[in-house]
Amino acid sequence: MQLILTPTAIITAILIFLVRVISITMDTLRFMLTMRGKQGIAWILGFVESVLYVVIIGAVLKDLSNVLYVVAYSAGFATGNVVGMAIEKRLAIGFSHIKVISSQHGLAVAEALRKMDYAVTEISARGKDGSVTLCDLSVRRKDVPAIEKLTLEVDPDAFITVEDITPLRSGYWGTGSVRR
Repeated sequence: MQLILTPTAIITAILIFLVRVISITMDTLRFMLTMRGKQGIAWILGFVESVLYVVIIGAVLKDLSNVLYVVAYSAGFATGNVVGMAIEKRLAIGFSHIKVISSQHGLAVAEALRKMDYAVTEISARGKDGSVTLCDLSVRRKDVPAIEKLTLEVDPDAFITVEDITPLRSGYWGTGSVRR
């Protein structure tokens, strides 16, 4: 392999990189949507991503003598993963389960969250250093940053965990109900 830097080779490498970024971004989103049960959009993304893959791998394999194409392909793959993750995080599709553990201000945290129309279950518990309040709530993923901010305003020392969930039955999600 050698490095060929003709204008055509550079333009081809840039196109390989860009198409690969788009392809892997779509693949990352498809995977995350599949995990959330979004079959229709996952199918469409999978189809388009496969077409792009076939086209771009053909361009790379047509001229393996130019290392620039292999580098562009690899860099596009790596960049596409990061871009896909950033877009998925911004879309925040789905639901999360949040647990807030507070040793001092659990009731105030629960009340502040309720004022913002979140359904909160308070549980008295015992932690390593004594009594704590566990605030348990399930919310839309897009609401997680606001809940974290509000919680930390009330109790800067609160321990917060978040995990993705799939609702099994209908419930209260702050502004209405979700049917499954």
